[in-house]
Amino acid sequence: MVAELAKRCKTAVGMLSQADTGMKNKALEEYAKLLEENERRIIEENKLDVDAARADGMTESLIDRLMLTPKRIAGMAGCVRNIAAANDPIGGSDGAIRHPNGMTITKRRTPLGVIGIIYEARPNVTADVVALCVKSGNTVLLRGGKAALRSNVILADLARSALESAGLPADCVCLITDNDRSSSVEMMGLSGLIDALIPRGGKGLIKSVVENAKVPVIETGWGNCHVYVDDEADLAMAERIVTNAKCSRPSVCNAAETLLVARSIARKFLPMAVKGLAPYNVRLHCCPESLAIIGAGAVLATEEDWETEYNDFDLAVRVVAGLDEAVAHITKYGSGHSEAIVTERYLTAKHFTERIDAAAVYVNVTTRYTDGEEFGLGAEMGVSTQKLHVRGPMGLEALTSTKYVIEGNGQIR
Repeated sequence: MVAELAKRCKTAVGMLSQADTGMKNKALEEYAKLLEENERRIIEENKLDVDAARADGMTESLIDRLMLTPKRIAGMAGCVRNIAAANDPIGGSDGAIRHPNGMTITKRRTPLGVIGIIYEARPNVTADVVALCVKSGNTVLLRGGKAALRSNVILADLARSALESAGLPADCVCLITDNDRSSSVEMMGLSGLIDALIPRGGKGLIKSVVENAKVPVIETGWGNCHVYVDDEADLAMAERIVTNAKCSRPSVCNAAETLLVARSIARKFLPMAVKGLAPYNVRLHCCPESLAIIGAGAVLATEEDWETEYNDFDLAVRVVAGLDEAVAHITKYGSGHSEAIVTERYLTAKHFTERIDAAAVYVNVTTRYTDGEEFGLGAEMGVSTQKLHVRGPMGLEALTSTKYVIEGNGQIR
């Protein structure tokens, strides 16, 4: 079943890769329109997913990732339109050189081919991925989480309808509806059918794909993100940033999971941080020093807390001597996703940005901005934490490769 869907994507990629920009944009504009026109149907299917997930005991923070609302559907349609309006990366030249013998060597962007994506229960990812793949000339084989199956089915079906209305094969988008683990395993082994496999989800999912796939993998990152509050920080600003980074949407990968505080300001700042976090009932997992300051309501952190992506209203808290100890902690436990410092001292900020090895490093800004749309990419396939091919939010250009076109008049070597 999975191999058959991949073969259909492989057949369709020949036509999609040759489609002009107008044809691809027509499909995306139609998709955005269908998302808006079918809002009620999408919400009805999504409600069935949400109700089943609640009955299975899914936490409310993860329910938030699963749930679609009129506002979120409008946002999905808006993202699709943004991608339609973006420059087409395919066929563009990265530059040309003139060889001494007179031939011209041009580097051009081409699609990757068939992209497979294994992702968890976030149905908005389906619309983002479809739009990015279609615009970049790639077909896509989707394997979403079990909890979002009904939502993904209707979103994929609407995409297939939009493609056909624009004269493109519906099989540019194929969805695996078998959510047994065996379908993921089979997908990982489809060398020759899938050109790139992208896992998008938690640490366990990503680790499994990276370790077991026989096809090339672009590793997107789970997010163990930190905020370090320096001894020269504007503490009111720091409180706002920490609260936003943790609480605005704790279930996403750019949410903060650990707060590091310089020792000299810990007694003053930690009560401020607790006050900002209190309305959200954040559970604090503290080092002995921070626990002594915060007191009742907090618990003693374990080693596991420093390396945990909670995806919930939990926050690890640690007092550090200063910048060097903060950098050492992040280097040891961070996932290479997004890291932030709050400081008014220029040299401290400079040293932090130079020494922290992550896809996104922030100075006096919440980590919550690590997002393709916020970075001007329209949407994203995920946030890559690897260093080869692409790093950070993956937009249209990240879904392309290159080829050299050499033109001459009989040159030989």
